Amino acid sequence: MADKKKTLKVTQTGSSIGRRKDQRATLVGLGLNKMHRTRELEDTPSVRGMINKVQHLVRVEDAG
Repeated sequence: MADKKKTLKVTQTGSSIGRRKDQRATLVGLGLNKMHRTRELEDTPSVRGMINKVQHLVRVEDAG
């Protein structure tokens, strides 16, 4: 039986308007380009780093 991968539920809570280009690109990379969009992403170091970069614009929950 395959191991269940840990996932994170990431929701955009802040607007990307007026933010630096790299922060906007990070939101798009996470699949978040509009307010209140939610994505379930695999919990990897690269995703954690992207979330850290825009932590003031997103809300993170443990999805399981």
